[in-house]
Amino acid sequence: MTTYAVTGHMDLTDKSVGLVRDALREIFARHTEGDLVGISCIAAGSDSIFAEELLAAGGRLVVVLPSQDYRRTKVKPQHAETFDRLVEAAAEVAVMPHETANRQAYESANGELLRRGDRLVAVWDGTPPSGKGGGTADTVEQARAEGLAVDVVWPEGAARRG
Repeated sequence: MTTYAVTGHMDLTDKSVGLVRDALREIFARHTEGDLVGISCIAAGSDSIFAEELLAAGGRLVVVLPSQDYRRTKVKPQHAETFDRLVEAAAEVAVMPHETANRQAYESANGELLRRGDRLVAVWDGTPPSGKGGGTADTVEQARAEGLAVDVVWPEGAARRG
């Protein structure tokens, strides 16, 4: 069994969503040994796309929520339906022991992803860390420092909004 953890950008362009979905399908199609398990914080963008494609491939989803108030305070209305559907489909939902969603909560959640994962799938354009902590580049750096294999997904033509 291999457990894939995910980190990635939230602000993918509409065109990029399809490109990333295709790349994730390829990764999951190559998985042939044992159960397919994925762990995600199911944030809007890459995290949720990963979770949807994992479930479509017959995988088992584990959700890690950064804080007790995450759904109420951080999930935007346009993402609420997807978020709720993924929570419902999850085999396990782990909530980090933080009351409020903040940098410490996000860093804890990312640490839990890496602790449980065998590989990290990073939907990442390669930009360096912002210095704020808890972002995609920070998680990739931490995974590599811990010796975790990292699969960078950034298909040709992918871009971020803004």
